[in-house]
Amino acid sequence: MVRLWQLLLLVISVAVNYGKVVGISRHDFPPGFIFGAGSSAYQVEGAAAEDGRKPSIWDTYANAGKVLDKSTGEVAADQYHKYKDDVKLMHEMGLDAYRFSISWSRLIPDGNGAVNPKGLEYYNNLINQLIIHGIEAHVTLNHFDLPQALEDEYGGYLSPKFIEDFTAYADICFKEFGDRVRSWSTFNEPNIQTVIGYDLGAFPPEHCSYPFGLNCSKGNSSTEAYTAAHNILLSHSAAVQLYREKYQEKQKGHVGITLLGFWFEPLTQSPEDIAATQRWIDFHHGWFLDPLVYGDYPAIMRKIVGSRLPSFTEGESKKLKGSFDFIGFNHYLVLYVQDMPAVSDKKQKDYVRDISATITFGNGSFGEDFSRLKSSQMPAAPWAMQRMLEYIKVHYKNPAVVIHENGYVDFSTSSTSPNAHDDAERADYLRGYIESLLLSIRNGSNARAYFVWSFMDCFELMFGYSARYGLYGVDFHDKDRKRYPRLSAHWYSSFLGVSGPERRSSSYLYSY
Repeated sequence: MVRLWQLLLLVISVAVNYGKVVGISRHDFPPGFIFGAGSSAYQVEGAAAEDGRKPSIWDTYANAGKVLDKSTGEVAADQYHKYKDDVKLMHEMGLDAYRFSISWSRLIPDGNGAVNPKGLEYYNNLINQLIIHGIEAHVTLNHFDLPQALEDEYGGYLSPKFIEDFTAYADICFKEFGDRVRSWSTFNEPNIQTVIGYDLGAFPPEHCSYPFGLNCSKGNSSTEAYTAAHNILLSHSAAVQLYREKYQEKQKGHVGITLLGFWFEPLTQSPEDIAATQRWIDFHHGWFLDPLVYGDYPAIMRKIVGSRLPSFTEGESKKLKGSFDFIGFNHYLVLYVQDMPAVSDKKQKDYVRDISATITFGNGSFGEDFSRLKSSQMPAAPWAMQRMLEYIKVHYKNPAVVIHENGYVDFSTSSTSPNAHDDAERADYLRGYIESLLLSIRNGSNARAYFVWSFMDCFELMFGYSARYGLYGVDFHDKDRKRYPRLSAHWYSSFLGVSGPERRSSSYLYSY
């Protein structure tokens, strides 16, 4: 006869496998938790020169042949023309929400001044289609694609003039779309966009200086990333203040900012590597979170960067502190940190050298690991997201958190490959991270939503069309950009409680 305690152990062993939750569904999450998928304007819309849209800095960069596969986003997934069909696919999948961004260059082509009626019409149509199908619109205002006109006029993010123009742009978006949009993110990944764009020079506007970066013709790697980030933070706080004073009471929405959420672990347990890891965390997360939560940059940044790091006035610090309703994170991987000797010559410093540490994906060099990633996949480490969320909970007063991006890249699959539809690895990846997220919530994390990157294959910025993240594949060789569901799309639908193409019967819109 099986004893009761033996039966209980059997049940526990089936339900839990070394800290992993097995057989979960959306119903294991708190009521109102949001599940969605995402994209961004330049990466999916296409129609780059249609209906009054003018170039962004990414148009300029891609059209100059700077993307690794020499492609551009001129057509991308053509969502500008196919948005109705895409929303139907989202509806069939069972998404609670769709995260997308507004192309500033489509809505206000010159960056400031007149609103483009066709751009206004497109975003109204997209949002209305989402609402009709019971899907929340979660909107990012600036997802890397700064209008080229503002870059040409005054240097874009490097100028304090940007703060006024961004606030005016945000005001138009809140006014025109805020009656149907409940979640706004001001910027996407400014904690890496500034480093790659103004220190290393590998993203537009390609600023850097010798001996750092990639043969840039202009810029200053010692200062410009810090200057751009400073102006972005002030622009964010100005937009949040505007929303709270003018719109929030009536519209009942929420405003936040979305950061790249790498997690960092010491390569060894030496005191030096542990200290170097904390520096990376402070420079990566704390660079933006400390001003938003505590009103100033981390002390270690002040100590190391010195006068190259801009200062906030007392009034700016007060406006920054608490200027968010949620913090978004785009989490993909863990990086391992090793200490290196500090650079003594202050003129020979950039963002990475300020940290005085190197990073790898594993035990090899960064270049070796990156080459392996291109031929295979990013190594899954769901536990790293748990550690990141635990750190945010403990060090930043447990703010409301949204996982705005988490996804699996495939560099090898084309739309004509026999394996194009079978992405079991992606489904396993998503399952692992969603299980990790649930464990984090059960441990007290204030996570409120999770979005897969991406709803469908996109123009993946640095990689163009050679990297695929989509739940839905897109045949980029087909002029009609045919969509097809991958195995992961079916898995996500099943997780969300949808079997086959039928939409769940509830029309309830989750909110927080």
